[in-house]
Amino acid sequence: MSKFGCKTTKIRTDKGLKLLILRPKRSPEEPQPGLLWIHGGGYATGMASMVQISRAKALVKKYGAVVISPAYRLAARHPYPAALEDCYEALRYLADHATALGCDPRRLMVGGESAGGGLTAALCMLARDRGEIPIVWQFPLYPMLDDRDTASSRRNHGFSWGSRRNHMAWKLYLRRISGEPGPYAAPARQQDYRGLPPAYTFVGDREPFYCETLDYVEKLRSAGIPAHVDVYPTGLHAFDLLLPFRKVSRAAIAAFEANYLAAAKRQPE
Repeated sequence: MSKFGCKTTKIRTDKGLKLLILRPKRSPEEPQPGLLWIHGGGYATGMASMVQISRAKALVKKYGAVVISPAYRLAARHPYPAALEDCYEALRYLADHATALGCDPRRLMVGGESAGGGLTAALCMLARDRGEIPIVWQFPLYPMLDDRDTASSRRNHGFSWGSRRNHMAWKLYLRRISGEPGPYAAPARQQDYRGLPPAYTFVGDREPFYCETLDYVEKLRSAGIPAHVDVYPTGLHAFDLLLPFRKVSRAAIAAFEANYLAAAKRQPE
């Protein structure tokens, strides 16, 4: 179903960051949320155009959302904090141009898959602490949050992502940090979850990021933040992208869209 259609434009910010902007071809009756969507790839691979196969594109076509996807710098050449600062620059662009883009500047959301989910969580923490741009909701899908092994990421030999690739990716991303990384680099190390945006996510019950996803949601809840995770019976990381026509993927996609709609209908404070 494509109620609004989708058109894509490419721009560069004043600082030279490339952005893909997805907007509805037909404007909805009322301005819809603006969503910054961050691609995955272990912080080291991937591209902004992955938004075209992401959960975010359907939000444009079906519901009239405005989506921005940043071509953030990758860890092979630019380790932490380059990617996070690029995502903040993209968030600033979305906030500064929300009205011109046709979205509601009071309802800015952030989401992404895998490492994009990790950057989502880190960006929400950074935005909270800088106090410049309010984020009203986060969608860190099966996020890459913890540089340390968990019960589900240790000795995990998943087809699409496993322990060996996870260790290599974190080592590459954090290579210029001496000592223990802080929560902007590895969000699972955050100690203060107060004031973060409400969250929705989903994850497979045998994939590497199962434990850190559940831990993130539980810590948000303990801080009084509304947060929900749906768990699906699969060990395939990014199952909704790799096998979107499977029954389990269709269920995850439907639940994600339902949770997006519920978040979009919330009145901004």
